[in-house]
Order: sequence, then structure tokens, then C-alpha cells
Amino acid sequence: MRKHPTALRALFLVSLGLTGCNQGGDHLALGAAGTCTPFKAADSSAPSPSNAAVADTSSAVDECLHRWGYALAPARENAEVIAAATVTACGSALSGWNQQALNQNEQQPDQATSLTTGQPTNLLAEHAQFAQSQALFYVVQARAGNCPAPPARLLVRSGT
Repeated sequence: MRKHPTALRALFLVSLGLTGCNQGGDHLALGAAGTCTPFKAADSSAPSPSNAAVADTSSAVDECLHRWGYALAPARENAEVIAAATVTACGSALSGWNQQALNQNEQQPDQATSLTTGQPTNLLAEHAQFAQSQALFYVVQARAGNCPAPPARLLVRSGT
């Protein structure tokens, strides 16, 4: 029986790739190094909610979506349902971001054209779209990389 050279090369490449997945004996080595996004440490010097205008609220929303997306990803529901729950868990952070945007953009028009879709939109709709798509990304990323959930102390439902 003649061995097929293409099949042998493919088998070699797969085995070579798999050897890199378990470096250091950590079964999450590939996920942690290649797919998973590390969590930011809780920062005690972060601005208080009274200084929300100074705080970077968009990154607070993203970090909240990241933490809750990873925490909820193991649930059995489809990724879209988990992403919606993730956005709900981060409602306070998203509301703070929207409020900050409204305060800063009082002089801006209510309608604009989306840079991604070309459709009429407004800032709050863009924030909602960002939150939903980013939440879905984090859920899928956590599932694909078998990423661990954040420490419980980083899961604060208030959205911060």
C-alpha cells in the first residue's frame, strides 16, 4: 500500500501544532497565550463615579463586557443569548458611557452616518451596537479558547 505524501505532511503539521498546545503542562496554554485576553487588575486608584466625566467610560464598558462575557460563556444557551445577558449585566456602565457622550456632544447633530454600515445612526445606537457585538465577541472568544472566567471579585453587577 502506497502512502499519500500530502496526507503524511498534513499529519505531521497537525502533530507539530498539537505539541505546542501543551507547553509547560498547562492545558490552557494555547488559549491563554493565543486566544484569551487577560483581565485588567482592579485599580483602587480608578476615578469614582462622581468623576465619570474624567473617566474613560468606553474602556469601562469594554472591560465589563469582557469579564461578564467570559464568566457567562460556559452557559448552554447560544452565544447571542449569552451576549445579550452580558450587555444587561453591564447596563450601568453602558448608561454611564451614554450619559457622558450626551453631556460632551450637546452641540453635535442627533443623526449621523455610521462609518461601518453607511446607514443613518446616532451615538447611542452606535454604543448599543458596539456593546452587543463586543459582548458576542468575548463570549465566542472565551468558548473558542476555553478561557477561564475572571476572579469573582472582578464581577461587579453594577457595571464597573
